[in-house]
Amino acid sequence: MTEIRTPPWGKVTLLEEGDRYRINRIELKPGHHISTQMHYHRSEHWVVVSGTAKVICNDQETILTARQSTYVPMNTRHRVENPGVIDLVMIEIQNGEFLGDEDIIRFEDQDSA
Repeated sequence: MTEIRTPPWGKVTLLEEGDRYRINRIELKPGHHISTQMHYHRSEHWVVVSGTAKVICNDQETILTARQSTYVPMNTRHRVENPGVIDLVMIEIQNGEFLGDEDIIRFEDQDSA
């Protein structure tokens, strides 16, 4: 089962899905970010394959590079950005009781100019 979505910021490829987990390959173009969001029913673990990730989790910023990872607990406001000059490639492992898009609570981003 391979499903590919292409939002304006990059590409999401569904690699595998089970009853309580989903594994995605996420590509994020340089200078782009996903929306700031939160989930009530799932946590996420992000592993950087290549590029640089700026992760904002509950207003705390962390820079990750290849072979580094971070954990995003449920009920935690989070976002990932690509501050680099090459595509950011990450593996995302979602785990929880409900993994549907209805569990994505998006916040309005205040991008700086």
